[in-house]
Amino acid sequence: MTGPSTSMPVAGLVPAPRRDAAQADLLVRNAKVFTGDPERPGARAVAVRGGRVAALGDDHDLAHLVGPGTKVVDALGRRVIPGLNDSHLHVIRGGLNYVLELRWDGVRSLRHALAMLREQAGRTPKGQWIRVVGGWTAEQFAERRMPTVAELNAAAPDTPVFVLHLYQSALMNRAAVRAAGFTRETPDPRGGQIVRGRDGEPNGVLLAAPSALVLYSTLAKAPALDEADKRTSTRHFLRELNRFGLTSAVDAAGGFQNFPDNYATVVDLARAGELSLRIAYHLFPQTAGQELADLKRWTETVAPGDGDEWLRLNGAGENLTWAAADFENFSEPRPELAKGYEAEFEKAVRLLLENGWGFRLHATYDETIRRDLAVFEKLAAEGLFPGGNRWLFDHAETVSGDSLDRIAALGGALSVQNRMSFQGTAFRDRYGAAAAAHSPPVRAMLDRGLTVAAGTDATRVSSYNPWVALHWLVTGRTVGGTALRPAGNLIDRETALDLYTRGGARLTGEQDVKGILREGCYGDLAILSDDFLTVPEDVIPDIESVLTVVGGRIVHAAAEYEGLDETLPPVSPEWSPVAHFGGYRAGRYGGDHPAGQGGAHQASLVAEAVAESERHRRWRVARGSAPDTTPSFVDPCFEH
Repeated sequence: MTGPSTSMPVAGLVPAPRRDAAQADLLVRNAKVFTGDPERPGARAVAVRGGRVAALGDDHDLAHLVGPGTKVVDALGRRVIPGLNDSHLHVIRGGLNYVLELRWDGVRSLRHALAMLREQAGRTPKGQWIRVVGGWTAEQFAERRMPTVAELNAAAPDTPVFVLHLYQSALMNRAAVRAAGFTRETPDPRGGQIVRGRDGEPNGVLLAAPSALVLYSTLAKAPALDEADKRTSTRHFLRELNRFGLTSAVDAAGGFQNFPDNYATVVDLARAGELSLRIAYHLFPQTAGQELADLKRWTETVAPGDGDEWLRLNGAGENLTWAAADFENFSEPRPELAKGYEAEFEKAVRLLLENGWGFRLHATYDETIRRDLAVFEKLAAEGLFPGGNRWLFDHAETVSGDSLDRIAALGGALSVQNRMSFQGTAFRDRYGAAAAAHSPPVRAMLDRGLTVAAGTDATRVSSYNPWVALHWLVTGRTVGGTALRPAGNLIDRETALDLYTRGGARLTGEQDVKGILREGCYGDLAILSDDFLTVPEDVIPDIESVLTVVGGRIVHAAAEYEGLDETLPPVSPEWSPVAHFGGYRAGRYGGDHPAGQGGAHQASLVAEAVAESERHRRWRVARGSAPDTTPSFVDPCFEH
């Protein structure tokens, strides 16, 4: 809205006869504001000026801040929250590839997923691949199964198809096996398996056993975007994140994300003022055996905090040395890390601490965490811990109470992700229900007063939708509805929201200006489609933002506010899956299902799920894995 005269009807607000410097740039009124500030937890209106929160209060209290240039937004009684902050998101890598990927995030049936793949095969040009890269699990489908290689071959006989399933496995059709250069003679990479048929030829299945390197390296063989399309792809990915109310993310770097080359796109966007998400990033040594040289070079050329409020360096990680990293493939046994990795690891940690760098560490299992802590305690005897440098463990699904106490003593923090909502059933089947009930032990972390932040680990494991993660935090249920965590290890909704707002800000030292709506803090907020604090639990994963604001800029607008956000260039290339299907499954405000059609769309999904359940039963009968019993549609009450 470009001023009171052109905005949604706002009764009783008249432009104030004051100096322009006193007026707000943006005023959100008629809202249920959750501020995240214990001293002032609620308000009805928020004013933003110069990118910062200028005032909070009732509509009447803030009326004097409305001037001729003020954008006035009527929230229509909806819930307003501080902008969400994903504390572990591979946002830079995700942006460089977003428009190339066919997203199955949120798709409810395998039949529909394969139909998307078949349609995409018809428009993908020769030489390009179809890539389904993370954000889904078989549990989300009505059929409760993964696709088969035969189904991929049928859907796309000539176009290479690569389907990544978590960090566990990948499926490839015949065309992709050829394009990747896999033959009978191709050796299995270390920690991975190229599955072969009876004839010795690769059959299209790749397994992380337990290392995901075979999955990463195969995906890296697919064509990349040119520089112009990387820029466009990143802008569209950031807008997709804005769609869910995200206004910040802490980038965890990752495999095949080289510095500075793969950071050039976000740096260019930051210089042009075209980022719509605040990013704090990390640096991750990519080459085994060269980690110390890379870290030393970086500590001599850049420093944590370099940048500005939109793009800034936060530290090293999530790996410091490759030998110290475990893997989170819960379908495989826990990996045994090499003996003696601590020597090089200690050198890396010492180098960082002595140069004022913080770091984050990928550590899934308590066995890894205990070994790392022993190194830290050795350095603590020299006064390096706690030394004022921010450091944390990521993931920590099986961290013990004793290790949590040691982390607290060393001044560490934790970042937890909802990987268990996608892999929890596999974890339970391997380690048992008792272990799954406390993986990770979020409640125990908070009870010790530890700094804890929440995120997704998207895009190659979990979906980037933060509301799926928030649902897991408060319910302990997987995306398939399996209950893993009991009430004693759940957290309430306000606490979960704090982990997803100020939690991430604490990891980057920005807790005084980010993740909270208070005068002087960043003007980052989201108006939600549904009230997270009150809706039924099963509605939480379907929440979206109808208006997202970063630094006073409207970066996403839907429903009644459609058209108020900044214009993006068209998705490029034209054949991109995102250009035709979008990202996460379209919700009430998605392009394929506009507001007003939500009920009909949900009904069609239910009907499709019922049909797919019957199709899946027949499929199992044909394979001999289920009895051939015809389902009865007669109410047993009428049989007597």
